[in-house]
Amino acid sequence: MTDTLEGREIFKNADHKIVIAIDGPAASGKGTLARNLARRFGFAHLDTGMLYRGLGYHVLKNGFDPENRDDVKQVLTGFLDILDDNYLKTPELRTDETGSAASKVAAIDFVRAALLDYQRNFKNLQDDNTFGVVLDGRDIGTVICPDADLKVFVTASAEVRAKRRYDELVLRGYNTDFDTVLDDIKRRDARDSGRDCAPLIAADDAHILDTSDMDADQAMDHVLLIIKDHLF
Repeated sequence: MTDTLEGREIFKNADHKIVIAIDGPAASGKGTLARNLARRFGFAHLDTGMLYRGLGYHVLKNGFDPENRDDVKQVLTGFLDILDDNYLKTPELRTDETGSAASKVAAIDFVRAALLDYQRNFKNLQDDNTFGVVLDGRDIGTVICPDADLKVFVTASAEVRAKRRYDELVLRGYNTDFDTVLDDIKRRDARDSGRDCAPLIAADDAHILDTSDMDADQAMDHVLLIIKDHLF
């Protein structure tokens, strides 16, 4: 990885906490990019998708339907009571079934409203020695942090994203096949982009990053160059 910047030192003179918004569809590489950026600069990181995965899993675990508004409303308060870092590290949150449930509950207006304040306030929860935050999800640059200092919309072809997700699931020991994963990716894309509430869409001022032919290091290098050119 090229040494484009000198890590967190470059942010010491900023007069506010830097906010970097990373958006994109499933398996585009946005999560890896966000984690790498946070690690590089010593920023706090929030994978907002895990909030919805957490709720989706909570709905399924209680035997309810993630597409049924009444079912979701019934368990939402209880979920908010148990929401913490440890819960968001639950291995089952990473399964494809939970991902599909997350996409369904994320389309419900009162769910997004309930989680909105937590996401918007994330930077204010950090101590003074943390110079910024990186949030990744579906609507960070358009809804959660429309005034973010940098917005990146990460994408890749559905086939490439399905192959990444398939390889990940196989590595974790899940029994699935590529066509099933590809079909799920396409359904989630349609659901995320077509929902009325905070649809998946690139912000007008977002930098588009297509990672179809990139590995994680190449994607990181591209964004480091964007940061150098547009933030300083």
